[in-house]
Amino acid sequence: MEIFQVTKESLRFIFKRFTKVLVVCFIALPVLFMVSMMSSNSKFDLTAVPGVKVENDTALGLDSQYDSSQSTSTPDSKLLNRTLAPSFDKVSDFKYESSQPISTPDDKLLKRTLAPTFDGGSVSRNESSQPTTVRNENVLNGNLAPKFSERSGSRNDSSQASSNANDILLDGLICPGFDERSCLSRRQSILYRRTSPHKPSPFLLSKLRNYENLHKRCGPYTKSYNKTLKTLKSGHINSATECKYIVWRPDNGLGNRIVSMASSFLYALLTNRVLLVDHGADMTDLFCEPFPNSSWLLPMDFPLRNQFRNSELRYAHSFGGMLEKDGTSVKSTPSYLYLFLKKRDYDLDKKLFYCDQNQSLLQKVPWLILLSEQYFAPSFFLIQSFKEEVTRLFPEKDTVFYHLGRYLFNPSNQVWEQLITKFYDAYLAKADKRIGLQIRLFHANTAMFQTVMDQILTCTVKKKILPDVSRRNSAASSSRSWTSSKAILVTSLYTEFYKNLSSMYGDKAAVKGEVMGVYQPSHEGYQHRGDNLHNMKAWAEIYLLSLCDVLVTSAWSTFGYVAHGLGGLKPWILHKPGHGMYLPCKQAMSMEPCFHYPFSYDCKSKKNVDPGTLVPHIKQCEDRELGVKLFNDDH
Repeated sequence: MEIFQVTKESLRFIFKRFTKVLVVCFIALPVLFMVSMMSSNSKFDLTAVPGVKVENDTALGLDSQYDSSQSTSTPDSKLLNRTLAPSFDKVSDFKYESSQPISTPDDKLLKRTLAPTFDGGSVSRNESSQPTTVRNENVLNGNLAPKFSERSGSRNDSSQASSNANDILLDGLICPGFDERSCLSRRQSILYRRTSPHKPSPFLLSKLRNYENLHKRCGPYTKSYNKTLKTLKSGHINSATECKYIVWRPDNGLGNRIVSMASSFLYALLTNRVLLVDHGADMTDLFCEPFPNSSWLLPMDFPLRNQFRNSELRYAHSFGGMLEKDGTSVKSTPSYLYLFLKKRDYDLDKKLFYCDQNQSLLQKVPWLILLSEQYFAPSFFLIQSFKEEVTRLFPEKDTVFYHLGRYLFNPSNQVWEQLITKFYDAYLAKADKRIGLQIRLFHANTAMFQTVMDQILTCTVKKKILPDVSRRNSAASSSRSWTSSKAILVTSLYTEFYKNLSSMYGDKAAVKGEVMGVYQPSHEGYQHRGDNLHNMKAWAEIYLLSLCDVLVTSAWSTFGYVAHGLGGLKPWILHKPGHGMYLPCKQAMSMEPCFHYPFSYDCKSKKNVDPGTLVPHIKQCEDRELGVKLFNDDH
């Protein structure tokens, strides 16, 4: 009996263990099956990314199925609740080791640490880089207004956009046949912009196609290019050359460079020249190649590179220097000339270039090397030999930069994927309205910070761009019936404006039930000359501003000009403090950039003139009395 009793107890114990094992198996098998399926369907293998050290999903704060190929992906409420910082370095859905560079398609970029924060690669979180908390953390857990939580991440429905080839090619502005993977932004940008009411003229489209054929025939290392290059050795030419060139060289900051390149390209269109650009090391990988089957980059072995930085040699071979030496009777046509259309240097060049009678002489010179930081495109509407053609190219006269900018300046894949779309999708995509604030201080100090901050608030509240939180009542504070959302994008070298706006809108209920978010991608502190990474950030911020619905920009800033020009926007311009303007801001009447230092010399009368009084479509800039810009005839 004792043996039987022991056996019975043993069997009962084994049965219990077997039952537990069976229950565990029934629970574990479905879980293992789900994990297996998720692993097999994973779209982004972090272990394959150079420079990313993966500890575990919990430590990294990432979603296991992040799809890097989808431009409209947006962090879910869980990710937002981890306070994903809105600096360019942190917009990806995983964190980086501070010693590791971001994985990019280009090895050159891997040499730079484009990672965790934008202030020198430090891994510590900067307070000014944090996103504003919208009312409270519970809001980020799914209590946002329906529009904010359900809206598509892109401006236009992607399926509808993809079915309309004409929209994708910007109404014919973009030439079909490009390799789409080589420049993702060229075709994807339509997903982030509203449909444009401004259509390029048929004459402009025809001119662009003709130019593309010319560039393909005469571009770097072609037979025609090599043949024309030989004229540089002799110094003079004896017969006309098949191809002629304008070589653009960089000067000043990125905004100045972009408006100058656009003007140089317009000159190339009008004179049947090939535009070659010397981007240098600090503009590497900013833009896609704009012309099919050719490059617009000046070859590194260009023979005149050794004299680019020699001011004496440049002046000796400048347009003004040549005429000053030879007078009006030029003995022989030089093989190359420098053109200085800068705001201060070589005033003689500026006088001579804008004189119509000198264009015939310039037309004979195979190589023109241009230095300018100005948007000199308006001048072609006043030069007799160009004004008829340029008017046909741009019947809407305030769309010159808008069309040329969208054609020329498409962000490279590095800038587009690593900076622009990740930031936009994370912070701007789901807002009902995007407000861009571009703040430039020419003299930074504590008093100026406060003056400009007061000016910003007076402007934005008075013009109903931002709500007046000082007048909210207690009912609004406790209400959860939010009807709309606004994302405020701040671009500035400094953090003070972001912090002030964050404290105003981040933790307070805005009037009229609006959900507010304030974001600043970077804060460099000062303009870094000759820094490629700095320019990549600047270009990304310019482009993000151009994707906003409303812009408030700083007077005299080419950074702001490029942003509103690309976006086809007429911004509210903050008047420069101390320049006699008593209103805090004024809305621009034209999308065009301002030509800060226009010509003021009439070649026929040999007297000074005001170029803003010569034709109805060229008038004084809203933000600079001495500058002029293009307007439509009805303004």
